[in-house]
Amino acid sequence: MDNVQKSMNLMGLAQRSGNLISGEAIVLNAVRSRQAKIVILASDASENTKKQFLNKCEHYSIPVRVDFDRNEISNAIGKIRTVAAITDGGFARSLQKLQ
Repeated sequence: MDNVQKSMNLMGLAQRSGNLISGEAIVLNAVRSRQAKIVILASDASENTKKQFLNKCEHYSIPVRVDFDRNEISNAIGKIRTVAAITDGGFARSLQKLQ
């Protein structure tokens, strides 16, 4: 199993355990309140969305992964989403190691 598949499995596990949030407004609030430990942004998101999240995450020193497209994120978490965030430190560290 490659690292992309392992990362997607990890996102699904985080979703089922309640440690993954998704949706632009919710993730943006989590970044501002520093609840988000890592943000997963779709590589095919709009330029405005990319710029907004990359700037916010840089400002709050939150890592971002942009190596999944919208379909991969949606398949992993079971919802159609462009952006998601993991709120648990352990899941976030595991996802960063798979990068």
